[in-house]
Amino acid sequence: MWVFGYGSLMWNPGFAFEQARRARIFGHHRALCVYSVVHRGTRERPGLVFGLDRGGTTEGMAFFVAPADAREVLAYLQAREQVTGVYRQKRVHLELLGTGAEGPCHVHAIAFVVDPTHRQYAGRLPLDVQHAIVSASVGGSGANTDYVLATARHLAECGVRDRSLERLVARLASSPRGLAVRRGDDGGGGSWAHRMLRLSTPSWARPRPLRGLAEIKANYRRRIERR
Repeated sequence: MWVFGYGSLMWNPGFAFEQARRARIFGHHRALCVYSVVHRGTRERPGLVFGLDRGGTTEGMAFFVAPADAREVLAYLQAREQVTGVYRQKRVHLELLGTGAEGPCHVHAIAFVVDPTHRQYAGRLPLDVQHAIVSASVGGSGANTDYVLATARHLAECGVRDRSLERLVARLASSPRGLAVRRGDDGGGGSWAHRMLRLSTPSWARPRPLRGLAEIKANYRRRIERR
């Protein structure tokens, strides 16, 4: 079984694999198009994480999982990626990239693509709005900024260009506002970042109290058991 990673799975897969290759997927592109209410944000202040959105092409990492491990790895990925149901598991076509004996070849793989009908789907957001959300959000897995920078760093190490992500990283690096918000000394609710967040946060996310990660995972497991 091959698994395609395009965000945190690239630099933090969390499962056993026998081979890792750069890979290209067709028909989908990497985008900060998912409101995160668990890992990199909360319901009161959603963050932004990557999804595979429709159209275009993108590069990431493909991991080969041994047949003996496939069932366990798939269960792990479903629990990790489908906590709120914003991602759909899909069988996709990949081009594995390489040179010499490991030259390009084509395989099918498991990938998690965004569901554009889900309420956590953010769509295409302006750079200013992305910057405001990312720089001000923290979730159960850490700061939204750290997630974005780690993904950008890994792509750069692999020689993969993502110009939209590079523009956001440049904006984060040039603005002290994001670091101030993360430290909690941004000057209160009237700050620039908070004003942007009030404009960009979806209405469904604002009024609801945050449920704990354990509760969300437990609800997910109950849904699976009922099937």
